Amino acid sequence: MKPIRLPARLLLALFALAGLSVICLSACGTLGEDGKPAAGSARADGRRAPRTRVLLIGHRPDHPHGTHMYLHECRLLATCLEQTIGVEAVVADGWPKEKRLLDDVDAIVLYSSAGGDLLLGGPHRKEFESLLARGVGYTAIHWATADNKVARGPEYLEVLGGWFNFAHCGLNVTRGTLIQSQSQSQSQPEHPICRGWKPYDLHEEYYLNMKFHPKSTPVIEVEIDGKRQVVAWVLERRGGGRSFGTTLGHFHENFTIEAFRRAIVNGILWTARLEVPEGGAPCAIGEKARRLDPPVAASPGK
Repeated sequence: MKPIRLPARLLLALFALAGLSVICLSACGTLGEDGKPAAGSARADGRRAPRTRVLLIGHRPDHPHGTHMYLHECRLLATCLEQTIGVEAVVADGWPKEKRLLDDVDAIVLYSSAGGDLLLGGPHRKEFESLLARGVGYTAIHWATADNKVARGPEYLEVLGGWFNFAHCGLNVTRGTLIQSQSQSQSQPEHPICRGWKPYDLHEEYYLNMKFHPKSTPVIEVEIDGKRQVVAWVLERRGGGRSFGTTLGHFHENFTIEAFRRAIVNGILWTARLEVPEGGAPCAIGEKARRLDPPVAASPGK
């Protein structure tokens, strides 16, 4: 049998068509660098590829208006998180009653009253522990870094890496300059959480003399009354999983500062094992997020 000879023009057309297919796959974001479907891209069967899911948990305020605005700030952070391609953020008022919200979650963020009380001392402990066991990231913001039970504090240290309790901690509402922790080694001068912002002054309710896990790593510090205080840290948990804690977040006005938002969003992405961009994560917000609604007036007789 004689070999089939295709015309040169037809061969060139076939090669061009093959190249166009490769370009189209790349441009549409169908494949990642590892050859697998990229997060959030359409698959051949028409379904969406897996996304990175973040669950933010808050509840009604328990402090004066303008402070501890848990749900408002959770929604604000969710808006920021979804500016990173492939991230899906959901906000829940308290531990979610809809169990589907816990399905395939990659990271949990708690901005609430004492986190140890809610997660280790409440009815959701087993669910929370099962999430930690499969490596789900955990972030605790401000009062959520607390556990009011002294006897349970060491357990919370294993989860978060840092622990607030009035038995050993104090408070100071003042202005200080936030800087990257000087404990970072010369071989790793900048933690991903510190990307995209420079030292700046912040009026905050600072927690003093926190207790830390021996394996936690300080990330952000402030000097109060001549003493350095750690205000943000990370922990690579035993058995897998990442945790990020920050004692910052008392005032709503601080969430309107780009550098403040960026550090927290960077930290949440880090717990979800996502790469934080060199310039930090995008975290733009609009006027609606900056503005607080007036406090709800109590009903007569209450």
